[in-house]
Amino acid sequence: MTTDNSKTTKNLLSTKEVTRRGFVKGAAATAGVAIGSGAITGFPTIWAQNIKDVTLRQFGTGVSNINAVADKVKEDLGFTLQMTALDSDAVAQRAVTQPKSFDIADIEYWICKKVFPAGTMQPMDTTKLKNYQYISKLFIDGKLTPDSEIAQGTAPHTVGFVEGADSVEFASAPTQWMTLVPTIYNADTLGIRPDLIERPINSWADLLDPAFKGKASILNIPSIGIMDAAMVCEAMGEVTYGDKGNMTQEEIDKTIAIMIDAKKAGQFRAFWKSFDESVNLMASGEVVIQSMWSPAVAAVRSKGIACKYQPLKEGYRAWGGGIGLAKHLTGLELAAAYEYIDWYLSGWVGAYLNRQGYYSAAPATAQKFMSEDEWGFWMEGKEAQGDILSPDGKVMEKAGAVRDGGSYEERMGSVACWNSVMDENKHMVRKWNEFIAA
Repeated sequence: MTTDNSKTTKNLLSTKEVTRRGFVKGAAATAGVAIGSGAITGFPTIWAQNIKDVTLRQFGTGVSNINAVADKVKEDLGFTLQMTALDSDAVAQRAVTQPKSFDIADIEYWICKKVFPAGTMQPMDTTKLKNYQYISKLFIDGKLTPDSEIAQGTAPHTVGFVEGADSVEFASAPTQWMTLVPTIYNADTLGIRPDLIERPINSWADLLDPAFKGKASILNIPSIGIMDAAMVCEAMGEVTYGDKGNMTQEEIDKTIAIMIDAKKAGQFRAFWKSFDESVNLMASGEVVIQSMWSPAVAAVRSKGIACKYQPLKEGYRAWGGGIGLAKHLTGLELAAAYEYIDWYLSGWVGAYLNRQGYYSAAPATAQKFMSEDEWGFWMEGKEAQGDILSPDGKVMEKAGAVRDGGSYEERMGSVACWNSVMDENKHMVRKWNEFIAA
């Protein structure tokens, strides 16, 4: 059940929500009906094929390839969305080497920097998206507010646009053509077990504090893990970076050397790649401080175990993802894919993601599907008036709780870097693998 919280929504969403579900279902079942008129613009003529016969194959990381979304697509739009969840490295490899195996790629922006120049995906025409206007400016020009500084790394807007319909070159400013339509993002920090740690944690440097020897962990995805490592090394005062998001070989070597020394000293209990691995390490108490994702912290709490997503004085490491189209998509399948992407921005999915601790790329539409208390807790940093529930109805936070790190503006406004693909990426991955194998 959704709540139209009009008092809190009116300043964010000034026009009526666009809905075209019935139109698409009916139009697709009729020969020769054009989606190019009325509420939907720019689509080719639809021939005599029922929309229910369409199946779109989507793959991406488990963060946003959610069965509930596929079920809702079937209910609202009438066609089938098949989802496959992979780890980040496998996503990048598949997008480049198996372009016929998918229709929709749900990928992170640092992966987009690797994938889009390969030409296996097609730019998306933003004029076909009625909800484009509600996308956060963070994905358009890189700024949360007009006065914001753009964080280091592969900020989404730097790989978010290309020059034209057939281009694989990233544009330096917004254009009509997007590489990915943004869907999800967050500001990441360290997760801790406050019941098992005897002192305050306020710096990324604490990850390598010998006090946590054998009880620390870092994630083993090179383009993400290296950013956490850089935040740690910089906080320790051991390395000064010109740009953490695009390190020199010397900076990479210094960073990895520090991490190898820590590993040889027994600092790390484990390295993780998946959401579930991070949850199990923390819930078991094997690890008390580690790289973590916000919903993983919530998952530990849902087990009745103390866990905190600790704000740190050096700021957050951010990431973002979006959905893009395979090069081969045409006709009815392409029309359905555009309809799905626009639907994704229309609010239901955004609210679902917000309730997991992520952020919707179109916050204004997501607000329409959240109660005032939910919006206050997740987005405004307010104390929860009642229990805060997960999308499947489980209690995530008790009444009186306040979100770790505060409001959306406080968290995303404190981003120090984005996950990144560097010019020296091959060298970085080679050195990272040396660290893991050391």
